[in-house]
Amino acid sequence: MRADGVPTYNFAVVVDDITMAITHVIRGDDHIPNTPRQILIYESLGAPLPHFAHIPMILGPDRAKLSKRHGAPSVMDYRAMGYLPEAVVNFLARLGWSHGDQEIFSREELIRYFSLEHVGKAASIFDTEKLSWLNGHYLREKPAEELAPILQEFLEKIHIRVTDTHKLVKVIQTLQPRAQTLADMAEQARFYFQDPRPYEEKAAQKFLTAKIKPVLEILGARLAALPDWTEETINQCFKEIQQETGLKMKEIAQAVRLALTGRTASPGLFEIMEILGREEVQRRLQTAMATCT
Repeated sequence: MRADGVPTYNFAVVVDDITMAITHVIRGDDHIPNTPRQILIYESLGAPLPHFAHIPMILGPDRAKLSKRHGAPSVMDYRAMGYLPEAVVNFLARLGWSHGDQEIFSREELIRYFSLEHVGKAASIFDTEKLSWLNGHYLREKPAEELAPILQEFLEKIHIRVTDTHKLVKVIQTLQPRAQTLADMAEQARFYFQDPRPYEEKAAQKFLTAKIKPVLEILGARLAALPDWTEETINQCFKEIQQETGLKMKEIAQAVRLALTGRTASPGLFEIMEILGREEVQRRLQTAMATCT
């Protein structure tokens, strides 16, 4: 007992584990010095010994013990940051444990394959880049219909409310190959639901020029006359204008992409246009033409 009457750590832990009939004690290897002391207490109390296992510590990127100063939040914080449960479970299970070279595991596979024999001895590094990579994989694998109600929460955080679930599913399908978290996906989806301005400044200077303005005017007229609004018909319209003007497809496409999304990197241009719809595409093209100088 301590001087203040509180039981010492090693004694309290042993009594607690005996009371709860603990059979396996699995903890960080920083507890190795405590284990011999606790074994003596078990023996003194005439209690059966549990199985002890000590696993490597998890370190931060600077190889110091993981702590709050590394920004290590609670598991619920990772949910708020847009990480899926499957990715977090997969990532945590692989910290200090391996099964050959396999990186992606379903929960069923983790249950089937996990054993203490395959826990390594070296400390593991909490690599948030790897967690994001894993999360991107699970975002791509999950059906867009399942992601829609989850993504809606993240869109509402940036003051976007979507009532058209069918449109939202199509939006998600264009962003799944690109996003690494749900927060990232919501931010990338912003242009689908809000005015894309301000345009990227350098890109606007390069692509929204006086030279491209008459081309955009022709394109707008042709798009208005399309009998069907599909990726195929839009693509064909662009090809025809490219042939007629002699411009490179990049010059036309990047100007239109900038007009529609505000940036030069985005999902496929023609699928974006199909989702936005004819009227919204026309409106955004007109807005962009007014800035061409």
